[in-house]
Amino acid sequence: MTEVPEALAETQRRYGGAAGRAFIELLPARAAAFLERWELRRTGDPMHGRVALALPVERADGTPAVLKLQTLDEESAGEPVALRAWGGDGAVRLLDHDPDTNTLLLERLDSSRHLSSVADSREAVRILAGLLARLTALPAPGGLRGLGGIAARMLDETPGAARLLGDESERRLLLDCAAAVREVAGESGNRLLHWDLHYDNILAAEREPWLAIDPKPLAGDPGFELMPALRNRYDPAETRWRFDLLTEALGLDRARARAWTLGRVLQNSLWDLEDGERRLAADQREIARALLGRD
Repeated sequence: MTEVPEALAETQRRYGGAAGRAFIELLPARAAAFLERWELRRTGDPMHGRVALALPVERADGTPAVLKLQTLDEESAGEPVALRAWGGDGAVRLLDHDPDTNTLLLERLDSSRHLSSVADSREAVRILAGLLARLTALPAPGGLRGLGGIAARMLDETPGAARLLGDESERRLLLDCAAAVREVAGESGNRLLHWDLHYDNILAAEREPWLAIDPKPLAGDPGFELMPALRNRYDPAETRWRFDLLTEALGLDRARARAWTLGRVLQNSLWDLEDGERRLAADQREIARALLGRD
């Protein structure tokens, strides 16, 4: 019987509501069912993030793989769609998928080596940028969430959210981010976006040096992809250098990329305010100011 890590159970109980509690309750039986159904043998200890359980396994033919068990929601629903579209080009390969439960069987990568382990932060950014350029080169398959709808909802929520900020300069900054998004929202793009490509979502592999995992796919403008590379391993002195490198690697219009990156500041800030924060996160605030030329 698969034991559910307490940290995963707590996250699902806290944020997943009734669906999260049901997922945790059914997880041991679901793991057992898919181990049998796909003829898998456990070969290691469970791994987990905030929303999924990953079991190292071996297929009947001896191929190493990972069984990923997760809830089916707006973010995770697009994962198999994106992985099939990429077909292993820059991303982990999808070996099997159950649409009813959104359970995935994935190619095994080296979970002990994340891109964040690369000591040279600039080299890590270059590697991430190269992967991101490949992943966003594809048009998005049908049926994925669209950036246009997300942008419209953010703009609707901004006036009320801004009133929750006690600092007038931060309120103006949030409204400036919204203004930048409003200028580009009518042309939100149709590329296949990973949406969460930070350094811990890139693992070492055998067939390629590095591969992306855990997409939360969107159809949209690749400029909306840059924030994780700016914010993770945050270094204020590198913000503009990273932004310049990423826009060049992806062949982006800098003004549009700046607007969509400010859109990520807006998105993250709206989530923080919804969770009860009343100040902008320091790194988000400084990234926005750097892109607006106010640092």
